[in-house]
Amino acid sequence: MTTHTIIRRPHVEEKTGLSRSAIYDRMNRKSPRYDPTFPRSIRLGGGAVGWVEAELDAWIQSCIDARNAA
Repeated sequence: MTTHTIIRRPHVEEKTGLSRSAIYDRMNRKSPRYDPTFPRSIRLGGGAVGWVEAELDAWIQSCIDARNAA
């Protein structure tokens, strides 16, 4: 069984350095700042959402890898 850690938006902001609006812009297909590689949030119920920490870590690593390849 795989264990996933779900993190809430304030922790996503802390890990990425992105603001709340920047996070949602990256997930919004209509935004000019849309990033299809940014991890999607998951619904936790009652209007709450979270992100799978491992997916966010992988996205951060891909940004680092892209920077290093450039």
